[in-house]
Amino acid sequence: SESDSEDSSLSDSELQEAFAKGKLKPGLNVVLEGRPKRPNDVDGLKQCLSNFKKQLAWVERLDVTLGPVADALDSVSHSASDKDAVDPENDFQREMSFYRQAQAAVLEALPRLRKLHVPTRRPDDYFAEMAKSDQQMQKIRQKLKSKQEAMEKSEKAKQLRAMRKYGKKVQTEILQRRQKEKKNMLNAVKKYQKGLSDKLDFLDEEQTSSQGNKKGSTNQRMKKGPNAKRRYKNQKFGFGGKKKGSKWNTKDSFDDVSSFQSKVAHNKGPGKAGKKAKVNKRPGKRARQKMKSRAR
Repeated sequence: SESDSEDSSLSDSELQEAFAKGKLKPGLNVVLEGRPKRPNDVDGLKQCLSNFKKQLAWVERLDVTLGPVADALDSVSHSASDKDAVDPENDFQREMSFYRQAQAAVLEALPRLRKLHVPTRRPDDYFAEMAKSDQQMQKIRQKLKSKQEAMEKSEKAKQLRAMRKYGKKVQTEILQRRQKEKKNMLNAVKKYQKGLSDKLDFLDEEQTSSQGNKKGSTNQRMKKGPNAKRRYKNQKFGFGGKKKGSKWNTKDSFDDVSSFQSKVAHNKGPGKAGKKAKVNKRPGKRARQKMKSRAR
């Protein structure tokens, strides 16, 4: 066990020296003579290529091998050697080189396809088969609809909350204003009672406010007009004639004495004016009993 602990505590340099002297036990390490050489069978590769290579037309292959399109800005600002050099670590240059190479391939392939009468644009009445079924699309539609309804509900709830907050704010402002006016009026009354001021402006303000309210109510009544009951009576009985001042005396009525009766005037008639004729009334039950007892 001590020898094992000593072996484990050996450094790399000591192990190398022991290996060089041959003191290490066999089986613990494998000596490599050298890296195996990879075979490069060019003839075999060419034979394999000729086996699966087919001589097909270009329409079947559609392969285009071109360099990138020359950029106008690059041709003006940079030389030809700078154009070919693309830094692979620069993302923008690398992607632009891919884009210009694809552009060159399109410019080369489209005219060849038109010469061969191959359509390159999708027709207007083209219908492609969908990747998903109608049932799946209906589920997606229902899910989107439920999401939209939930968003509308949440938006309405937000608007209601905002309106409630605004209503509470207005109500608190009105209450605060009323309390402030009441406090100012009480302070003015106390000052007037103590003789600190001789102004009664707060009473004028109250009167003007009350008059304004009365005017507003009368204006509202005038705008509204008569109620249904009044309109019905006006339709049934008419509006009538002049009532106010209809019994006042005029010069003609004062001079007219045709209805004057001298017998009735000045209490000269058969009966005294102003006194009612006596009416014989039957005595009550109690009065009759008293009369009977007296007669006995």
